[in-house]
Amino acid sequence: MYSVFTGQFSKLFCTMSEGSKDEQTAKLLKRANEENKDAAEKLHASKRIKAEEGHAEDEKKYPKKKVALLMAYCGKGYYGMQRNPGNAQFKTIEDELVAALIKSGCIPENHGDDMKKMSFQRCARTDKGVSAAGQVVSLKVRLIEDIIEKINEHLPQQVKVLGLKRVTQGFNSKNNCDARTYSYMLPTVAFSPKDYDTGNISAFRLEPETLQRLNRAFALYKGTHNFHNFTSQKAPSDPSARRYIIEMSCGDPFICSDTEFAVITVRGQSFMLHQIRKMIGLVIAVIKGYAKEDVIERSWGQAKVDVPKAPGLGLVLERVHFDRYNKRFGGDGLHESLEWDNEEERIKAFKEAQIYPTIVETECQEGSMLSWMSTLPIHDFHATSAKTLDDKDQKQDNADVGNDSD
Repeated sequence: MYSVFTGQFSKLFCTMSEGSKDEQTAKLLKRANEENKDAAEKLHASKRIKAEEGHAEDEKKYPKKKVALLMAYCGKGYYGMQRNPGNAQFKTIEDELVAALIKSGCIPENHGDDMKKMSFQRCARTDKGVSAAGQVVSLKVRLIEDIIEKINEHLPQQVKVLGLKRVTQGFNSKNNCDARTYSYMLPTVAFSPKDYDTGNISAFRLEPETLQRLNRAFALYKGTHNFHNFTSQKAPSDPSARRYIIEMSCGDPFICSDTEFAVITVRGQSFMLHQIRKMIGLVIAVIKGYAKEDVIERSWGQAKVDVPKAPGLGLVLERVHFDRYNKRFGGDGLHESLEWDNEEERIKAFKEAQIYPTIVETECQEGSMLSWMSTLPIHDFHATSAKTLDDKDQKQDNADVGNDSD
């Protein structure tokens, strides 16, 4: 067609005047453009029809089912778990997961724009830089063959799906969760006296007496308390500020990269934004001598208390618990109990390969805990005014206030 078109164009060009040549050229070019446009539209329509037929075929072969996915990820470099539509420059863990689900054929492409179409729900919304070894999300997917392997093919090394279980149609990973367990890994120099020379942190060792004192302080958090001072924009009268803490303690210290570290573990029904980091920050302030121990119980009162927020680096969502769901559906013969015993080795391997090295290396290189410790003298632990030091972060936190997670 192209050779015929050029031959006609050459004859016309030789016999016509300059004015008619320009007019005829414009007409021929317009016609060629229209023909090209029609051809492109037909090709696009053909591809769309094939894609729709392919989706229909997939729907028949692999009908969508409700599942729970066990996820692990290293949060460094990500702006938290939850997607931020319209903010593509702030990459989140869910951005990676949704892209992998689409590329692997587990969900249609249009579900990526509207996650409600796949009934997506996360168990916990982890904050910027926070990692997870046992996050659980619920959603409807096509149960393709080798589904976990195919999803992971499209995920980076620091984000992986470790397990999958079928769940009831009404299952919601957030609403059906009874409790969440977090860990917080930090250098023990955080518990050094306030006049300790932090120039050589590798020399510091946590004394057994200090560890006992630490655990007595953490034990004060157990039970139900009003944690309005441990998050943003919560009034003392807000019922949602009352949270139930099941357990909180610090384990024995250990050496890693010539520096002594320890891991704090906390289990509770649910946590508000920054709550765990503030719970740890306040105990550190007490142990270091910046505040008296009674500030912890005072913080549950009506007055505004200045509570420091520890860095996010060492925080890890370890496990989420579905005791009531397991009791009701785990033994019905149709559904699996949401326990991940068979995945324990994979969870451990991921933590040792991706999470722990990142925490240790980043802390040793950037010194986030030391930098944060230098701000503790600025806090006024005796004041009960309406303003606190962390109020300067209010604008940043405002968008996240409705989310229940650290």
